[in-house]
Amino acid sequence: MGGIEMKKLLSSLLALTLVLALAFAFTGCGSSGGDDAASEIEIAVPNDTTNEARALLLLQDNGLITLKDGAGITATVQDITDNPHNIKFQEVEAAQLPSILQDVDYAVINSNYALDADLNPVKDALLTEGSSSAYSNIVAVKEGNEQTDKTKALVAALVSQQVADFIASEYVGAVVSTVDNPGDGYDTSVDYAALEGQEITVAASPTPHAEILAIAKDILAAKGVSLKVIEFTDYVQPNNVVDSGDVDANYFQHLPYLEDFNAQNGTKVVSVAAIHVEPMGLYGGTQTSLDALQ
Repeated sequence: MGGIEMKKLLSSLLALTLVLALAFAFTGCGSSGGDDAASEIEIAVPNDTTNEARALLLLQDNGLITLKDGAGITATVQDITDNPHNIKFQEVEAAQLPSILQDVDYAVINSNYALDADLNPVKDALLTEGSSSAYSNIVAVKEGNEQTDKTKALVAALVSQQVADFIASEYVGAVVSTVDNPGDGYDTSVDYAALEGQEITVAASPTPHAEILAIAKDILAAKGVSLKVIEFTDYVQPNNVVDSGDVDANYFQHLPYLEDFNAQNGTKVVSVAAIHVEPMGLYGGTQTSLDALQ
């Protein structure tokens, strides 16, 4: 083989080597991108303002994300300043979170919806928030009805020792009473004789609110007052039916949510008593532990 042919052969081999090296490099880049996508963690959170913020604060408190200063109880995913675990957030209606749990890595779920889905917040939640009084579930009525006998009789029944005992025994930490000094179920300023034969209507979530109201119903029945519980599975209608006057009261929400709802919708619904808190929790979906977030 002549010198010219040898040079051509070497040039061809060099070019082939360069092509193979570039192809390997591009393949490596593609694999790296795939690994990044595979490492992305998907967490579903409630899509209403206050419960989304509450979920994000839970994640921040456990070192999974960082929110900008001052984000507080109105924080959204747009307020995340540091996301070291490459978390992708899916914003979902709170009531639907248990039904999509198996389609995401994790979901942050309100205890009432967790209980409805046979999830035990004490045993099944991987992370749980503290029992912050800011998120105590409240009894709310239309503005102007705070001091009616119906309202006071309902509140007295719900802040009773009977209800506090039921919450403690039935939910074993998944729901916690926030009533400091439970009473006997009755308000001495109420004219129960005048209320006898009347009906108090309350819009409530099925669990645990309607279950707790069943105890209040027995207390009121002893005075001849009926309690009708109308169950809702969304976070909008219970405030609308109270604001319209169609229902006397509701029991399903915490105060930050009510304040935001009033601001967004022009409703005039007010809190009259805090009854219990439901610690929000992070539940595993396709992930069964926190290992993916370590």
